[in-house]
Amino acid sequence: MTRFDATEATDRRKLYVDAITAHRERGRGFLTFEADAAGFESEGDDAETADSELGAPWIQFADGTINVDCTDDELDTLKSVLGEFPAFKIDEINRPEDAEGVNVRVSAKADPNRIAQCLDAIFQRVYELPEDVRVWVVDL
Repeated sequence: MTRFDATEATDRRKLYVDAITAHRERGRGFLTFEADAAGFESEGDDAETADSELGAPWIQFADGTINVDCTDDELDTLKSVLGEFPAFKIDEINRPEDAEGVNVRVSAKADPNRIAQCLDAIFQRVYELPEDVRVWVVDL
């Protein structure tokens, strides 16, 4: 893998596919994608909606599972997004007492291209990020 960030939708999807492929070859831990906070911090009042109460949005992937943290409102949107991806099902929702929001584990038994489409939809619609948000691979 030679690049670790992307801003255009097509490039982000390629990044997700490349990272998932590299992660599967390494076979350990979670792969973590994180939205670049600089991409939405300076947008005035809208920054509050883009910057979740839980900090910079991130998505983890491992062994056919997508892992995300989200608010209750974002959870409703996540359920709507997953409705468009029939191969993706919520396996577990955890509401830790010592943390804001919820942790959601989603079964993602699909090829890397379909997973990439779903990941981008989560970043764009669940977290309400701008079209040109930079996404980083922060842990491979």
